[in-house]
Amino acid sequence: MIPISETETGVTFPVKVHPRAKKAAITGELGDALKVSLTAPPIEGRANDACIEFFAKLLKVPRSSVTIASGGGGRNKVIRVSGVTAQYVREHLHV
Repeated sequence: MIPISETETGVTFPVKVHPRAKKAAITGELGDALKVSLTAPPIEGRANDACIEFFAKLLKVPRSSVTIASGGGGRNKVIRVSGVTAQYVREHLHV
């Protein structure tokens, strides 16, 4: 089970991104991170934008509520979602 932390600024959880995949989807867990495949290439921040868009749609929150708290330049990232609880995120991620 991936760690989902609740803070004053929102809920955070770690992800491992696989860019240039055939489709965008959660493909499992890798260590303590959620493994996510994205169709966008890791060029000029397109994979980061796709990651934010993916989680906004999945969690049914505005795009502005989802940010990359850390790891913007690598595959290991920490996603922050404001305005939701850890329980809400856990239910929508099915983890």
